[in-house]
Amino acid sequence: MSAERLDVDALLADPGVRTIVCCGSGGVGKTTTAAALGVRAAEMGRGAVVITVDPARRLAQSLGLTELDNTPRPVPLPEAAEAGGSLHAMMLDMKRTFDEIVEAHADPERAREILANPFYRSMSSSFSGTQEYMAMEKLGQLRESGEWDLIVVDTPPSRSALDFLDAPKRLGRFLDGRLIRILGAPARTGAFRLLGAGVGAVTGIISKVVGAQALKDVQSFISSFDAVFGGFQERAERTYRLLQAPGTAFLVVAVPEPDALREADYFMERLAADRMPLAGVVLNRTHRPEADGPPAEEALAASRELEAGGEHPLAAAALLLHARAARLRDREAELRGRLTAAHPRIPVAEVPARAEDVYDIGALREVGEALGEAGPDGVPG
Repeated sequence: MSAERLDVDALLADPGVRTIVCCGSGGVGKTTTAAALGVRAAEMGRGAVVITVDPARRLAQSLGLTELDNTPRPVPLPEAAEAGGSLHAMMLDMKRTFDEIVEAHADPERAREILANPFYRSMSSSFSGTQEYMAMEKLGQLRESGEWDLIVVDTPPSRSALDFLDAPKRLGRFLDGRLIRILGAPARTGAFRLLGAGVGAVTGIISKVVGAQALKDVQSFISSFDAVFGGFQERAERTYRLLQAPGTAFLVVAVPEPDALREADYFMERLAADRMPLAGVVLNRTHRPEADGPPAEEALAASRELEAGGEHPLAAAALLLHARAARLRDREAELRGRLTAAHPRIPVAEVPARAEDVYDIGALREVGEALGEAGPDGVPG
């Protein structure tokens, strides 16, 4: 079954689309896809910003910037300016984003206490789920600012969409968990006396395991953090609803390989279960069928016949190369067919494999053109 062509240009040109989220497993080209979408959208006249959550710094390199940080930086793009568009890019700094939340929602004295707390410094830098949660926070901030027409998000290279979609709830449950609240009770309200000796035994054990100072740091953090935590869950829920809204479009990025397509299948199932608006699939590094040339098995048989006869070694080698390339294309077609059969209503855009990696704006522009023009089976739109 042939899949519907994903019209990427229509998606980018639609003023109702405010956020595009690129998701997928590692190594499938999410960062390149996100950057190429940003470049193409800007040159179509939109004010776009690309945010990467990937710790690899390839986005800055491909955009011709020396570095990216937590503040959107302008990308020199004369073609975009001529079209009335612009492009900015940033790389999420999860600790800096966490610090900004504290500074924005706590009075100066309490903010200083939180930022200096050892437990906070450790949690804000390395706690599981913090990176994904802060990506949600930053996305919410960028949308609320109203400064950009389009936000393109490059998600972390995780095994599943669970990390990106569940992180806010997971971090919220941790900060609002029973154990954390019990540990914070003595410093926060004096409820330690009311909760009884059982709690005293628990905190005593924890004190022996992690140390009295570490326990004191946790209690001090919770006491100071109460003023900030109230808005965490509310903002997380608001951003989650934003992801479900019609103005958001998810793109699942994959390559025509079994493991990557299994991950893509899972992403699509999960996004559907969470009622997230899936716009389509971007299939990177595909190989287009040749108009002429024998099928793989015929080419292989002819190559072996020439090789056995000891004649025309160059022709035998050429036929062998052709056979291998044809086999690769046949395998990709089979894998793609399985994907489209399982998800017949999901549009697909294919980006042909490049001879070289993407290192600059020119290459990103070429990838963007391929995204805008190539549909399933490598047929230009």
